[in-house]
Amino acid sequence: MSETVLFRWVRDERRRMEALAGTSDEPLSASERAELVRLRRQVAEQEKDNEFLKKAAAYFAANPPKRKGSL
Repeated sequence: MSETVLFRWVRDERRRMEALAGTSDEPLSASERAELVRLRRQVAEQEKDNEFLKKAAAYFAANPPKRKGSL
């Protein structure tokens, strides 16, 4: 198991625990919980996209495209 995977698991669990604790004594309504789930999925997807973009940027920085006319 890599350190990155463990870090993500801990971070996700902390977020889950904070959401359960909430900022008030009232539990989340069904619509708030659904929105929270949707937003967490969206954040996870955006984090994956950012990781991909970082890797793509690193690849292209290391392997710049060849220009026409150059050998």
